[in-house]
Amino acid sequence: MEVPDMTNKYFNYDSYRTKEISFPLGGIGSGSIGLAGNGRLIDWEIFNRPNKMSHNGFSFFAIKVESKGEVKLAKVLHGDQLPSFMGEGRGKYEGYGYGPRRENMSGFPHFSNTSFKGEFPFAEIVYDDEGDPVDVKLTAFNPLIPLNDKDSSLPAAIFTFEVCNRTLEHLDISLVGNVSNPFKRGAVNTYFDQNSYKGFKLHSNFYKDDDPEYGDITLSTDGENISYQSYWYRGGWFDNLTVFWKDFTTPGMFQERFYPSDRNLDDEMAHQKRRDVCLLSNHKSLAPGEKGKFTFVISWNIPNYVNYWNPGGCHEAGCALPSWKNYYSLLFADSTETSRYIFANYERLCTETSLFKQLLFQSSIPDYVLDAISANISILKSPTVLRLPDGTLYGFEGCHTDEGSCEGSCTHVWNYEQVTPFLFPVLARSMRDIDYTSAQFPNGEMAFRLMLPPERTTTDESHKTGKKRAAADGQMGGIMKVYREWKISGDTEWLKRIWPEVKKALEYAWDSTNEDWWDRDEDGVMEGEQHHTLDVEIYGPNSYITGMYHGALLAASLMAEALGDESGVKYREMYEKGRKWMDENLFNGEYFHQKIDLQDTRFPIDPELGEIKYQIGEGCHIDQVLGQWHAHVIGLGYIFDRQKVRKAVESIYKYNFITCLRDYPNACRIYGLNDEQGLLISTWPKGNSPKVPVPYADECMNGFEYQSACQMIYEGLIDEGLECVKAVRHRYDGERRNPWNEFECGSNYVRSMASYSLLLALSGFEYDMTERYIGFNPVVSREKFAAFWSLNEGWGQFTHHKGKLELAVKYGRIGLSKFRSDLLDGKEVSSVTAAGKTISYVREGNVIYLDEVINLKVNETITITT
Repeated sequence: MEVPDMTNKYFNYDSYRTKEISFPLGGIGSGSIGLAGNGRLIDWEIFNRPNKMSHNGFSFFAIKVESKGEVKLAKVLHGDQLPSFMGEGRGKYEGYGYGPRRENMSGFPHFSNTSFKGEFPFAEIVYDDEGDPVDVKLTAFNPLIPLNDKDSSLPAAIFTFEVCNRTLEHLDISLVGNVSNPFKRGAVNTYFDQNSYKGFKLHSNFYKDDDPEYGDITLSTDGENISYQSYWYRGGWFDNLTVFWKDFTTPGMFQERFYPSDRNLDDEMAHQKRRDVCLLSNHKSLAPGEKGKFTFVISWNIPNYVNYWNPGGCHEAGCALPSWKNYYSLLFADSTETSRYIFANYERLCTETSLFKQLLFQSSIPDYVLDAISANISILKSPTVLRLPDGTLYGFEGCHTDEGSCEGSCTHVWNYEQVTPFLFPVLARSMRDIDYTSAQFPNGEMAFRLMLPPERTTTDESHKTGKKRAAADGQMGGIMKVYREWKISGDTEWLKRIWPEVKKALEYAWDSTNEDWWDRDEDGVMEGEQHHTLDVEIYGPNSYITGMYHGALLAASLMAEALGDESGVKYREMYEKGRKWMDENLFNGEYFHQKIDLQDTRFPIDPELGEIKYQIGEGCHIDQVLGQWHAHVIGLGYIFDRQKVRKAVESIYKYNFITCLRDYPNACRIYGLNDEQGLLISTWPKGNSPKVPVPYADECMNGFEYQSACQMIYEGLIDEGLECVKAVRHRYDGERRNPWNEFECGSNYVRSMASYSLLLALSGFEYDMTERYIGFNPVVSREKFAAFWSLNEGWGQFTHHKGKLELAVKYGRIGLSKFRSDLLDGKEVSSVTAAGKTISYVREGNVIYLDEVINLKVNETITITT
């Protein structure tokens, strides 16, 4: 079926809008290398920890063009370095006051006319200087194939350069890759020839296989005509780069340079604190007008992940830190084996990743929304996440410059993440499994931060001594996430296995051992001390946490009913009672608020201020109906009064969306400023702001904004929601901030993956694989609509055009017995076909019930014709 042509103007960057770009190239939980807006390789975050603003010596690509034995062009494949030119960082004889680093290669001929296109997971850079004999386009990616978590976790960056001869003569092209050996001691560069691909394995003969520093990097290419240098020239001062350029600009192929590994490098390199560099050149001849492709892979294997951030009792020198093997290192013996796998499967990996990107970007939603959705999927490819030896996904909240930010797959931050459950549901279920096996105490209390190794979580001294507490929003959100994973997968056997722990987690809310007395009287309202994602306690009844509680009660009642557990009756009664009380007591006519006496002596009062600190009170809080957002995403329906929810989100837009932040006072962290726009965490339109209100009240934090914008769309405030999304992506425009690094408490922040829910809301996506049910109710472009969809066993595209509703499977499979769409309103259905065959059905309203389960495979469709 024809799909609409969407103009993706949001994804193109040039000049100063490339300044902040670092596009992550790496697998899920494998770390990544950043592709800068001008083509540099930066942010080498492959060593089991963040490494922002880093480089790996002289690691870059370059091109040489020859004709009849004469060099016509020799350039580094970089664009201009943008100001400042004062130097980077601090240091003696380098850094600020010494100009750009030589490793940037900005002092050598490069391209002046470049542009960057980013449609994650693909990045493109076009190098096109007038008068050059060639133009060059780089396409860089790492496989991202929904449902295929193994191929999406490959520790590698793939670079394909397309070179076009735009002269009238034959040209000889040398596409050259250079990578520095990063290992500090015993570094060795070993050339290999595996026929179909060739390259260098950069490793060390010093470190043992259980050392944290142990590992290897491979630079490889699949070209047939190869020359190489195992080592750049070794010397003092600037000798290595001087000799490289002379070698590079000499006509012909490169001559090998090799140094035996038994030479005394300490003496030989005493005057330069640099690492050895390997050179690998792929050579091709191009006829006039001909294009040639040159593919390179940088892969890595750094197997030993070490808990450096919270090592438990290991504080003394020489103590062995807790460590484990990276998941990917158990699949591939070394980085060369990873390269072998990539070249053997390159066409499939590229085709399937391209198909996902194509379907996602064909979705009939505004380009800035696609920008928000796609860009934040990249968080899974950043060092924010890792995979444990059994493949379990684990994550920080984000990244500090050189370590993870806030450990533990933090439940109340990961509550907002909506990418893994739909694109990689196996990984989402792995997070649920480890939460309930390793982070739950016998009484049902959940630690909201999982420690590593996982068994430490419930035995750590800080929990025993009461220094840490359960997070009410995280614990209740976990129950709704279990419901979501069950409905996406349809796997009731999985639910049975995990249900006893889920049940205990819910009932902890009124358990007698709950010292925070969340719902001690079992009335369906949380009244006690409720720790939450703004890093403090909120006291007394409030819709923010109680709404999450209601979502958990309702989800648990439905799961209990499916499993024949009579406790579900009680959960439903508590939900109904609590909902009624909240509707009558926590809505002020415009929005939901916190019911609190700031002088209530049951809670800690600041003696100087004379009131409780860090509360919302009469504030208009961005997450006041957070539970309803979850309920929409997971298919629970309305858990709040529908009219009050709409009025509440109207008020959030009215009072919290600031159209110019220049004149708004912000005592908190500065994530929006000057003429930028954004949604604030909390405002007090009726006055009565606490003397010291809830932390972060004045901030614009992307994940919260996406959640709230999505909720606006669900409630019919489509223009308002879209305006909020556009404001966020305006702040991440490539010049102000990196479009592929939305930050909150650090870089690559997990909460921004809430943006995926925008696709669900705009397409009106519904699902329930326990009933083999799927539905679409788009709110934009209804007459000519397309949307990407993904569930547990398959993904594909839904389209509506010229009276046909069509669900196509493009990967995997799906079994369906029920389909719903309000696009059927007022229309007669003339036929329903599946895989080209007419099938029987019964229609009730806008629901099509199929007479039997229809199992669709790849490239098969179900079509409803009106």
